[in-house]
Amino acid sequence: MPQDWIFGLIGGAMIGLAAAAYLLINGRIMGASGIIGSIVDRTAKENASERGVFLAGLVLFPGLAALATGTADTHVTENLAIVAAAGLLVGIGTRIANGCTSGHGVCGISRFSLRGIVATVFFIGAGGLSVVLFRHILGWV
Repeated sequence: MPQDWIFGLIGGAMIGLAAAAYLLINGRIMGASGIIGSIVDRTAKENASERGVFLAGLVLFPGLAALATGTADTHVTENLAIVAAAGLLVGIGTRIANGCTSGHGVCGISRFSLRGIVATVFFIGAGGLSVVLFRHILGWV
């Protein structure tokens, strides 16, 4: 099995375990965009520190894992304007959809949420169309 697949399998299992633990311990859905949004708009007053620690782990652990194992080739463009535009569009999309792939895709689908399933279908479809358009047709990425 290729190493990239093994890393993907391990990463997916870790996301699933984190989502299950967050739900079991806190009784809330682990949606990263919702957690970030509640810190940014300051609606998470009573549990802001808990959410901050979660986000710190979300950012720091992959960085530490990359240092320990060597970074993987992500095939991401080196054009920072494209990376920034993509991040902005993803952020806008998660606000419009009231959630992200961790909230809708991981947690929503596992709970058989129709809203989560529909949102995930649109996330995946938009991602596929974006790859076709920006990589294969326009050659920007």
